[in-house]
Amino acid sequence: MSELWLSELAGAIRDTVVMVGVSALVALVVGIPLALVLVTTTRGGIFERRAVNSTLGALVNAFRSTPFIILLVALLPLTRLLIGTTIGVWAAIVPLSIAAIPFFARVAEVSLREVDRGLIEAAQAMGAQRRHIIWHVLLPEALPGMLGGFTITVVAMIGSSAMAGAVGAGGLGDLAIRYGYQRFDTPVMVTVIVLLIAIVTVVQYVGDRLVRRLTQRA
Repeated sequence: MSELWLSELAGAIRDTVVMVGVSALVALVVGIPLALVLVTTTRGGIFERRAVNSTLGALVNAFRSTPFIILLVALLPLTRLLIGTTIGVWAAIVPLSIAAIPFFARVAEVSLREVDRGLIEAAQAMGAQRRHIIWHVLLPEALPGMLGGFTITVVAMIGSSAMAGAVGAGGLGDLAIRYGYQRFDTPVMVTVIVLLIAIVTVVQYVGDRLVRRLTQRA
């Protein structure tokens, strides 16, 4: 491999890590509060607001059911407004984040719903305030499941980041399209595929280890 190719490969890996890392952080920061709202405002929830729950749930479902490539194109005006451009790493972070937030929120919601109802009722019987129930019952009990869901979200985002390369977002997907597909360079395509598999494997391994550690402590 030439030095130029190695330099481009290193840059593509860096761009992919930045895209996925920043978008994953946004999904984590926004997705968990969103999941908490969905869980606590449902029927029988500690902040029951069925109208809020239905509206928010419909919005989450709308974004979650939209294929990423369509969402990527539909959000171009918003991306241009926020970033000033529709190409490059930071431009890709906008649709990646918006796609990941509802996905992770639903996964986190499932983990929160699986918390033993008896624990919540016991906390209420002891006079715990609702915010204390969230911080000391719901979140700690659901943490292993949410971490596992976050791992799944990051893995899905790696695939989406590669897809974003089709519109000039940079990263490994862009490298595969420009060199592997457009120039019919099979070794480049194979190299990118192997790297993506390696990255996904590492992310999944680390996530699984953390989940097991948290489960054992619990």
